[in-house]
Amino acid sequence: MSVSQFPPPASPASLSSSMRLWRPAAQRNLRNQWSKLSNCRQQWIVACSAGRSHATSLVNSYLSQKYMPMMELGVLSDMFDIKKKALKKLFKQQSSYRIKLLSSYKEMVAVVVEMVYASRSLRCYTKLGTGSLVQFSGSKEDSSDAGDCGGIPVFNFWNVSAFEKMAGELVEMFKREVMVKRLLIMELISLSTEVPQPVNNSWSDELYHGEFDHLTKCSLYSMEVAEPVLPRVKENNLGISSISQTNQPTAEILQIYLTTWLAEVNIDTHRVDEILALVGEETRVTF
Repeated sequence: MSVSQFPPPASPASLSSSMRLWRPAAQRNLRNQWSKLSNCRQQWIVACSAGRSHATSLVNSYLSQKYMPMMELGVLSDMFDIKKKALKKLFKQQSSYRIKLLSSYKEMVAVVVEMVYASRSLRCYTKLGTGSLVQFSGSKEDSSDAGDCGGIPVFNFWNVSAFEKMAGELVEMFKREVMVKRLLIMELISLSTEVPQPVNNSWSDELYHGEFDHLTKCSLYSMEVAEPVLPRVKENNLGISSISQTNQPTAEILQIYLTTWLAEVNIDTHRVDEILALVGEETRVTF
């Protein structure tokens, strides 16, 4: 985003008293909210890394269970019920990794919720009923107050709308990516060596208590069809047409799932860094 896209900074002398009071409050708010967005990005990285570790362990445990009955155990063959005991332990491990993977997903959703809140809190409104002392807040109390002081630059060049545009682009990446993660998690937690196969989760099933409430706050849950929005990729605005789980995925398919998790197809890391750098330059804060 080039500087030429924004209006030139207004002269302090031309600002009314209310404008001069508004700008410091708006600057503090913008710095606080963008600091939250930057921190959320770091929290996402931690949760995503932990999730991939749990997903890898879950896949390894599943594959070990799957191939254990066909394995030649060599000198261990004479040990009584060695395969049965090993399978029992692997089953417990898989259950533990499944819980941990869901926990990581819950953390990622919580991060996106916080990012959405921050991106929607960039405006600074005049607080009514405070006497002679002018105060500001993030809540709109006057219907005529747009929270942007008429679109004036907050620091040097950018008005509030410019900051909102940047925040919207940033948050949209993570919103789309968390739904791809949800799809992968549904496949991974459905892994089972049981015969017959247990019933797979449906896309409309809640993966943890309160998930749909969290997704609704991010506009990721459709009230019309009563289910989460379908995963999308940034280059294509069309969601996948259906959700289909494979009862017995191959090791190659599972590797693709893990690679897709790591790739984060919807998050352009270079663009995220660029956005934070541009905002940091304008707000004079290093994120």
